Amino acid sequence: MNDFTSAAAKQRFLSFCVLGAVLFTAIGFSLGLFWMGHRYPMIKEPAFKPFTVTYNKILNDYLNGAEPKALINGAAVGMVSSLEDPYSRYLVEEKGDAYTQSYQGEIFGIGVELREEEGEFVISVLTKGAPAERGGLLPGDIIVSVDNQKLSGKTFDELLGLVRGDEGTEVSLQIQRANQTELIALTLKREAIPVHTVTSELLEGGIGHVTISRFAEKTADEFEAAIKELQEKAPLKGLLLDMRSNPGGLLQPTIKIASMLIPKDKIILNVVYKDERKTIAYKSKQEKEWTVPIAVLVNGQSASASEVLTAALKESAGVAVIGQKTYGKGVVQAFNQFKDGSVLSLTEAQWKTPGGTWINKTGVSPDYAVELPAYTQLRPLAIGTEMKLGSYGEDVKTLQQMLKELGYSPIGQEGLFDQDTAEALRKFQIAEKLEATSSFNDKTGYKLLERLREKLAKEDSQLLKGLEVLKNRS
Repeated sequence: MNDFTSAAAKQRFLSFCVLGAVLFTAIGFSLGLFWMGHRYPMIKEPAFKPFTVTYNKILNDYLNGAEPKALINGAAVGMVSSLEDPYSRYLVEEKGDAYTQSYQGEIFGIGVELREEEGEFVISVLTKGAPAERGGLLPGDIIVSVDNQKLSGKTFDELLGLVRGDEGTEVSLQIQRANQTELIALTLKREAIPVHTVTSELLEGGIGHVTISRFAEKTADEFEAAIKELQEKAPLKGLLLDMRSNPGGLLQPTIKIASMLIPKDKIILNVVYKDERKTIAYKSKQEKEWTVPIAVLVNGQSASASEVLTAALKESAGVAVIGQKTYGKGVVQAFNQFKDGSVLSLTEAQWKTPGGTWINKTGVSPDYAVELPAYTQLRPLAIGTEMKLGSYGEDVKTLQQMLKELGYSPIGQEGLFDQDTAEALRKFQIAEKLEATSSFNDKTGYKLLERLREKLAKEDSQLLKGLEVLKNRS
């Protein structure tokens, strides 16, 4: 009796254990599915199955083969692109690194600015004290190869990828210098090269002209240093803040600059997140009162952070805005960088001005609407453009207008490169000590732009209006 009972109990216990194990496994599996669905909600979407099938099909059967990493990155790029938001994007690895570096206060390279001429890469500017200058490179030198890679046929971005690199690494160059038959070979060590976003000059009457090209990590520090340097030269009678064609950038340096110029506790902007679930009000934290009159210059390419600062100065500090209506980018992106360098930049909020105005697709209107001279609207001639006797079209028309603005005429029949056009171009080339070919090439194009920029510096109607407004207010 006891043996039978013991055996039956043992059997029931074993059955219970098996059943418990099955139930435990089922519950664990269900919890696992729930956890996976919670952490990766895309697997619950009906479209996820064909996505998975497509992924496996490509890996297993695509004729030329495929890399899983490239497929997944491509899917991420496509996913963000499907939002049809011009400001949201997924940048893979090196492109993500380049994106974040563009907002940093420095890059690692040799310290040269380059331009492309007739398929060659020419040094236009050398950073003072940087490896390139110390190594003896000169403006006008042509970079022929980098680390034994010929540059013929390479794009500008490909060249930058070769020249830039990690701090302390070496890069070998071959240089062609004018009037020298042999190439110059040298090896330079990459260093941190500062990226400047603020320039300044002291104009007549004690007016400080400060230009902010974009808002990067160190822009606020550069701005503060520029103001200090100007004030050391002479007491400032006015500040002309130039943000024309400034595409924006980082919000924090923008807030810091606003806090220097706008009275304490005045609103700079309000950032409103999805479904208005969160609103952040940024206010000025001014420590020292700013007493110098300010005027702001903007145009149709002034966007994002430059619009934030413009609207804040206008509405919270009574600053005059001069120029043209701004671009109208009133949305805010946050970006996440992953371990492989890839970046997700996603629109997460929109902002309104201190007065409560949404400026997205609307822009900030100037107090004084001032247009620049008509020649500033001429479309640029693309690198590699060639024109000669008999050419015709919009490029020829643009060339003729440039020559006419610089005083070289007659220019011939509009849009047709005829004998008059050729002669006007030849006169320009002779005056600029260029080869007088009577044909248009990159070198001629750069000289035309250089002379037009010099002309604009004397005829800048927006800047002149800014000076007039400041003189009346000071």
